[in-house]
Amino acid sequence: MSPASYDVCAIGNALVDVIADATEAFLTENGIAKGGMTLIDAEGAATLYDMIGTTVQVSGGSAANTVAGVASLGGRPAYMGKVKADQLGAVFRHDMHAQGVMFATSPTAERRQEVREVVVDRRRGSPTGRCIILVTPDAQRSMSTYLGAAIEFGPGDVQTEIIKDSQVTYLEGYLFDPPEAKKAFHLAANTVRESNRKLALTLSDVFCVNRHRVEFLELIKNDVDILFANQNELLALYETKDLDAAIAAARNDCGMVITTRGEKGAVITAGQETITVAAEPVAKVVDTTGAGDLFAAGFLFGLTQNKPLAECGRIGAIAAAEVISHYGPRPQKKLKELIK
Repeated sequence: MSPASYDVCAIGNALVDVIADATEAFLTENGIAKGGMTLIDAEGAATLYDMIGTTVQVSGGSAANTVAGVASLGGRPAYMGKVKADQLGAVFRHDMHAQGVMFATSPTAERRQEVREVVVDRRRGSPTGRCIILVTPDAQRSMSTYLGAAIEFGPGDVQTEIIKDSQVTYLEGYLFDPPEAKKAFHLAANTVRESNRKLALTLSDVFCVNRHRVEFLELIKNDVDILFANQNELLALYETKDLDAAIAAARNDCGMVITTRGEKGAVITAGQETITVAAEPVAKVVDTTGAGDLFAAGFLFGLTQNKPLAECGRIGAIAAAEVISHYGPRPQKKLKELIK
């Protein structure tokens, strides 16, 4: 493989996370699925925002969190995702650049001043997307996502020269819904294959798997070199309750599979090799948002630095432990220092 300017190029939904504490009763009263992700519309986002208390607002989006982690580890990441040329879009772009991520996707244009930030006037287009994350006392996060401008990402936004110049291109399953985004995925996959690079996919959520199971399996079998999934996502993908059976099936479909299991760590399979990675101890789990994203960041960083798979898993576990020790989906400490 020829040298690359970027270690990891990620493609996903560009969102700003709005994080707040919530009780179990609040989730039940408002029909919010605990531990999962639910898509909501602009009015739903506005209504929910008005109901919650004090918030922490940080740039997020699953794949964006991953490349922010790669940057914190000392890697060279790039990102592609759609925001609007509005206030939140400017915040997202600033945060990516400040964290050392190359982000050059053109925003959708803002044509008029918005009256209420999340309400869409079709003449203006959708504002930058946001994910309202409610954290219960057990640190579990439940996500209500208004995608906004993120769903306008399409083939014209895929910067193929960057993909050709990246060791690994990482696709976020959350984005695999609008027809144009699917076309973008396939363009990226074809570019990776033609360039003799590596393609990684994260399944993102059981919600995504249930919606796109057949298409995900086709993509995994034909194009994906590295698959990331938590145990529930993998069980849903192979329609089984037996995790060992799901891992065995995934091994047959994909060259490398990383299955995360929360406090039980992770399982890595590559060819005939199976490696179990222990979770890194955490003094107090505050917010599990971003745990899988940062595990992927650590693993991919190690992989692109030619580390042994066990070491890639260790770096992933350290990155995940850091992010669940505080609010927000991105590291607050320099991961490069933590992995020494």
